[in-house]
Amino acid sequence: MSLQPAPSSRVFMELVPWANLGRENNPISALEAQPVGSRTHAVKAHPGTREVHVNGAAEVSASPDRAQVTMRVSSTKEAVAEVKKSVCRRLDYIMQSLQQQSLQAEDVTVTRDIRRIENAYQMEAEICITFTEFGKMQNICNFLVEKLDSSVVISPPEFYHTPGSVENLRRQACLVAVENAWRKAQEVCDLVGQTLGKPLLIKEEETKEWEGQIDDHQLSRLPGSLTIQQKIKSATIHATSKVFITFEVKGKEKKKKHL
Repeated sequence: MSLQPAPSSRVFMELVPWANLGRENNPISALEAQPVGSRTHAVKAHPGTREVHVNGAAEVSASPDRAQVTMRVSSTKEAVAEVKKSVCRRLDYIMQSLQQQSLQAEDVTVTRDIRRIENAYQMEAEICITFTEFGKMQNICNFLVEKLDSSVVISPPEFYHTPGSVENLRRQACLVAVENAWRKAQEVCDLVGQTLGKPLLIKEEETKEWEGQIDDHQLSRLPGSLTIQQKIKSATIHATSKVFITFEVKGKEKKKKHL
């Protein structure tokens, strides 16, 4: 999972205790002043508490963790026994190849359909396989195409995410944004000779998620012509989070001199 650099944050800091400021009669200090339009939070000050306000942001992404491939084998013959024999022989070969690659039974679904067409019987078997290892998926598909040639039709893989992936990614983006904000607040306090205290307010202001991030030239191509890596990239989920945090600020403790 890749992390991209978060946008820069604007940090505001109040180092003078609110209880000791004559707010009605004294102008605010330059350190306290904020640009017009930047005070978007109605933060209630705690009497006697010095605070640092930090905006943090983060973007995270997750590639798909599942892929589904559909294989089809079919035959048309005058005798029903012959058509079943033709399809089942190839179907058994495919199932044996999957077992040799240690695929779990719950990841393989097989359906069989026999129908009458004029004076012949047509049978089709469909195998739907769910893969968690994309390298193994490509090896199996290449092997079956090589051995069965045109007698098996293999669909392009469809990549997707397991249920809950979006929510997990959104949660991770929020945590990384909070961590970024905390780190910036810590650096500011170190710079001005103060100690960062406990958080007084943590608010997630915005969260977004979207799928895919490929350029317009690649999008103009037909889906079937995209490479495996391009399909994985187009199915990748991205999530961003923006947070606002207020921390308590404490003065540096003076070390006592031992006589």
